[in-house]
Amino acid sequence: MRDYELMVVLDPNLEDSAVEALNTRIQTLVSQRGGSVESVDSWGRRRLAYPIGRYRDGIYVLTRMHLPPNTAAEIDRALNLTESVIRHRLFRADGLAPAGASATAATHA
Repeated sequence: MRDYELMVVLDPNLEDSAVEALNTRIQTLVSQRGGSVESVDSWGRRRLAYPIGRYRDGIYVLTRMHLPPNTAAEIDRALNLTESVIRHRLFRADGLAPAGASATAATHA
């Protein structure tokens, strides 16, 4: 199992219930493929650095997870097909501080 971080930028017009439903869908995708979700951190609605299509804002959600190496591409494909996802990026997170740890604690360790 490898550690991954998934950053998703969602349509800013989504209701809170739709955002929760998408988070649940991501967790289901991960668990069905033998992985586990460590944490989900919703950053809320924020201004994008540059417009993406017709969007100037987006809802940011950061998910930390453990996945078998061959399943990352499957999750990437599933998110590509989801209309409410404006952008997403799945990163390998080996060597990152655990969720909830402060950046200063990680550098002083």
